[in-house]
Amino acid sequence: MEFLGQLGVGLALGLAAVGSALGIGAAGRAAAGAWAKEGREGRPLDFKYVILVGLPLTQTFYGFLLLFVGLRAAAYNPAILATHAGALFSIGLGCGLGELFSAWLQGLIGAAGVRCMSESEGKGLAFIIIAAGIVETVGLMSFVLLWLMLPKG
Repeated sequence: MEFLGQLGVGLALGLAAVGSALGIGAAGRAAAGAWAKEGREGRPLDFKYVILVGLPLTQTFYGFLLLFVGLRAAAYNPAILATHAGALFSIGLGCGLGELFSAWLQGLIGAAGVRCMSESEGKGLAFIIIAAGIVETVGLMSFVLLWLMLPKG
């Protein structure tokens, strides 16, 4: 049963990292296309796209925090892994999936935002960040609410 608890704690970080990679990949491809267009037109490349590309990275940080908190608790009381394996697995899976989809969709919003800014001469960054912040809230809430559910010992 300890393995199930360890797997759950690791899923929080692993799934969050997958989501961040998917989101960064989506926004990064859009940014590369916009930079190619700007370069072809002889315009300077817009650095603001980097902001939209990097936004999905925060979900990996949330997954790491849950991993760190979960493993730290288990290190001080290894019985937690055995007695609460199912809870740790469920919490890790729930948080990891929340982070995965939050980061992935944040990257898709970033990709659409890059296109918007590219076609409107840089307009709309504030609105795009607000939209990305709304989906960020899903990732943040899944981290905080599931962190509060971690077994205390």
